[in-house]
Amino acid sequence: MKIENVELRRVTMPLVRPFRTSFGQIDHREMTIVRVTTANAEGWAECAAEPQPLYSSEFLDGCDLVIRDHLLPRLRAVGDKLTAEHVAKTLAPVKGHPMSKAVLETAILDAQLKERGVSFGQYLGAVNDTVPSGVSVGIMDSIDGLLDVVGEYLAEGYLRIKLKIEPGWDIEPVRAVRERFGDDILLQVDANTAYSLADARHLALLDPFNLLLIEQPLPEDDILGHANLAKLMTTPICLDESIESARDAAAAIVLGACSIINVKPARVGGFLEARRIHDVAAAHGVPVWCGGMLETGIGRAANVALAGLPNFTLPGDTSASNRYYKQDLTAPFVLQDGCLPVPTAPGIGVDVLPDALADVTTARADIAF
Repeated sequence: MKIENVELRRVTMPLVRPFRTSFGQIDHREMTIVRVTTANAEGWAECAAEPQPLYSSEFLDGCDLVIRDHLLPRLRAVGDKLTAEHVAKTLAPVKGHPMSKAVLETAILDAQLKERGVSFGQYLGAVNDTVPSGVSVGIMDSIDGLLDVVGEYLAEGYLRIKLKIEPGWDIEPVRAVRERFGDDILLQVDANTAYSLADARHLALLDPFNLLLIEQPLPEDDILGHANLAKLMTTPICLDESIESARDAAAAIVLGACSIINVKPARVGGFLEARRIHDVAAAHGVPVWCGGMLETGIGRAANVALAGLPNFTLPGDTSASNRYYKQDLTAPFVLQDGCLPVPTAPGIGVDVLPDALADVTTARADIAF
């Protein structure tokens, strides 16, 4: 496949409501959209990195620089033999930067599959036509505000609620949600590395609430800490930031650091590595689910396809478009009986809306191949 041009387009998308985690609060999503053009197709992807290096060491301006100055020259050197399957190996000499690598691999894979008439779901091995949808609820200013928002999402049909937590906002919010909405709703919490092992006794106070899981309670490099925490809690431990590869997943599982894994393709370098993590987890009997990074329809389409694989047995953060944006960059994803459909058209299976994209573009650059 011969790439003719790579476009890097910076966009800013206002969120329908502010979103707060232990890292901070945002009211808009800034991202880089990548378009890869070949003679017969164009491939789209979005970089999941945030403007500041808080979720991970990567940040948006750094990604743009790495893509332009270090990754694209290596891909260009491969010439006409380049395929999505070559991207990870070709870029391996550049240490780290999984989100920068992921956005290129995904855009190239989108173009490649469009040329072949194959959907992401078919290529990755999806076995489901729809995937159950969960929603992530940020840290709120009050318990009453939290209950109102959770009630809205349940009324819309979301099948699982995830509450962001941090020290000082954990036990009581969970208690309030359980008391208001009962024990039957699927409920989990996400700490985004906000605690230490010294907080184990406090975190164990979550055990009586019958949570699906607690996600990434400790720092991402503390695998042994998570293994020890798992012995002190009955709530299952799920790892997110700690898992950057299939090798990481295998090590964490063997060490007993987690019994569930959140798979974010951007965090692990792309969808091919995400599929390997799925396979490793499945071989160990560990369920996975698909996390989210407040994607537009471009990123969500590919994530939904991944979530159609057989070991994605828990509802993911693949929420409907209106959870995030009044105007998406693709036709909106709409919740249907608590699920989203897996796109079946070639590539990511959705078309980018040119006018919507133009309205939120703040800068663009073309890089000829």
